[in-house]
Amino acid sequence: MNSLYDLISFKSSRIITTSYSTSFSLGIKSLAKELRDPIYAIYGFVRLADEIVDTFHDHDKEKLFYRFKEDVDLALSEKISLNPVLHSFQFVVNKYSIDRELIDAFMHSMEMDLFKTDYDRKNFEKYVLGSAEVVGLMCLKVFLNGDGKEYLQLKPAAMKLGAAYQKINFLRDLRADFHDMGRSYFPNIDLSQFTESDKQIIENEIENDFQEGLEGIRLLPSSSRFGVYLSFIYYYNLFRKIRKLPAEKIITKRIRISNARKYLILLNSYFKFKFNTI
Repeated sequence: MNSLYDLISFKSSRIITTSYSTSFSLGIKSLAKELRDPIYAIYGFVRLADEIVDTFHDHDKEKLFYRFKEDVDLALSEKISLNPVLHSFQFVVNKYSIDRELIDAFMHSMEMDLFKTDYDRKNFEKYVLGSAEVVGLMCLKVFLNGDGKEYLQLKPAAMKLGAAYQKINFLRDLRADFHDMGRSYFPNIDLSQFTESDKQIIENEIENDFQEGLEGIRLLPSSSRFGVYLSFIYYYNLFRKIRKLPAEKIITKRIRISNARKYLILLNSYFKFKFNTI
């Protein structure tokens, strides 16, 4: 990364991340300095694709998505893009040898959002794999700086952590996904009659994912451990808040954690990390 355009491209990804997500921004700022721009680049790429399928309702989303997909392919093969976010992303992909199959799986899940509104177990798992688990694996590639042996060791935990985050996002966004977008991600659950039993089944699955993911966090290098742990604690606090609410509340409102609470989580997490009690 040595040209002004490279620097501007990474800055663009950083602006997108900080504008869209306070929680992820806090986590990234808690990583070692050399890891921040690569993770901003991954998040910026993910955010652009997600915006196309989720928010551009007044435009031809299908046409925009396939144009974006073509631009991704060109950026990766030519190692340059006039889209600054894709330029920074291709730089990271090539530097850290991020597997193309991870990117393809992500794009496939985004494509599913264009057409699918109801998911069976097989497609649910495929969607979670592409929309979240592989994103965690892209980040893991950066955290380990290409160490293949450690990557294989930590891969299952990283996938579980990504799955936990995505399932919490689904719970948090039930109202918007179901009422506004007509989507129902959780298999074998009728969201028009969402019950406490349904909620409990989902929560048990998330709890198991969290516990397996935490084991992996403990094995990360010190350069990335605190930042990932902070994201874990943020999502776990969001999970605890959701757990306390009845099913009818989850389906009618978006659950949030205030910015003040996020900064308190940051302080508490720092002290736990500092005294090695995670």
